[in-house]
Amino acid sequence: MAVLMTQEQIKEVIPHRDPFLLIDEINEMEVGKRVVATKYMKEDEFWFKGHFPDYPVVPGVLMLEMCAQAGAVAMLSMPENKGKIGFFGGVKEAKFRRQVLPGDTLKIEVEIIKVKGPVGVGKAIATVDGEKAVAAEISFAIK
Repeated sequence: MAVLMTQEQIKEVIPHRDPFLLIDEINEMEVGKRVVATKYMKEDEFWFKGHFPDYPVVPGVLMLEMCAQAGAVAMLSMPENKGKIGFFGGVKEAKFRRQVLPGDTLKIEVEIIKVKGPVGVGKAIATVDGEKAVAAEISFAIK
């Protein structure tokens, strides 16, 4: 898959930093409309040590955060949002369908479906090898 933005370029758009920058690259983007991002699940990710030591699995809430960060790149890439921060506003209809494990590659797709002023809603789907891992409607506020 083509790399449109590296992690260093992502840092120019959103304020997240290690250990909480949770997306590795942007592969496709229509600024303010949709984004496709990738997260490579390395065995040494900080959460695997404690979630769970004998059966490492990506926490569902972190997958939602990955979706939110991808959506933030699409929204904060808009010239009028440069230098701003996107905050989680809510999560609706979150469904976790598949465990995500060390070595997996998570493909994250977010479509912005509604924006009214600084508040918006995105439809997020994350998959591993085409198999849905999580889907949710996420809302955000830009400040």
